[in-house]
Amino acid sequence: MQVKVMKNILRANDMLAEEIREILKQNNVRMFNVLGSPGAGKTAVLEAILPKLQSLGKRVAVIEGDCATSNDADRIAVFNVPVIQINTGSGCHLDANMIRKAAGEFDLSQLDIIFIENVGNLVCPASFDLGEEAKIAVISVTEGDDKPLKYPRIFNESQLVVLNKIDLVPYTNFQRETFYTALESSKAGAVCYEVSCTKEEGFEALINYIK
Repeated sequence: MQVKVMKNILRANDMLAEEIREILKQNNVRMFNVLGSPGAGKTAVLEAILPKLQSLGKRVAVIEGDCATSNDADRIAVFNVPVIQINTGSGCHLDANMIRKAAGEFDLSQLDIIFIENVGNLVCPASFDLGEEAKIAVISVTEGDDKPLKYPRIFNESQLVVLNKIDLVPYTNFQRETFYTALESSKAGAVCYEVSCTKEEGFEALINYIK
C-alpha cells in the first residue's frame, strides 16, 4: 500500500510541476532547484551569485524552504529581491503544490530567474519535481568525499553539482580524486563547479551556466 500511495503522490506532484513549468515558460522565467544537506552552503552560494546576477540586469526572486525559522529568507532579503519563506514543519522537502502557491505570490512578468532553496536533505528532495529547469546540488568538502556514493540519486537527478568550501580542503581529509570518481559513478559526465563562498572564488562558470 505504501508503494502505491507514494506513486500516486509523485504522479500528482509531477502533474503540478508540469503546470508550473508551462507557466514559467510562458513568462520567460527560469527556475533552479538548489539541493543539499544542512550546512552545505546553499544560502551562501545564493548570497554570492545574487549580486553578480543583479549586476547583469537579471531580475531574481527566491523561495526559501526550511523546517522552521525565516533565517535564510532574512539573509536573502538583504539583496532587495522578492523572497518567500516556506516552513514545512516536520516535512523534509518541498513539493510542487507549495511552489505553485509561492510562485503565485510573485509578479512573473517582472522576473527572469527564480531560485528555490530546498529543505536541507540529501534524500527526499531529489524525488520531487518542482517545475524547475534544473536541479543544482550543493555539496561541501567538509561533508566528505563519499557522498555521491552514499546518496547517488540526488547527484544523478541534478544537472549541476557545486562543490563548496574548497578553501577548506587543506584542513580536511577530502580527496578530490575520490569525490570525482564517486560522482562519475552516480552520474556519468556530471558537471561540477568548485567554489569558495568565503573567498568569492569559482563563481564565473556557475554564473555563465545560470544566465
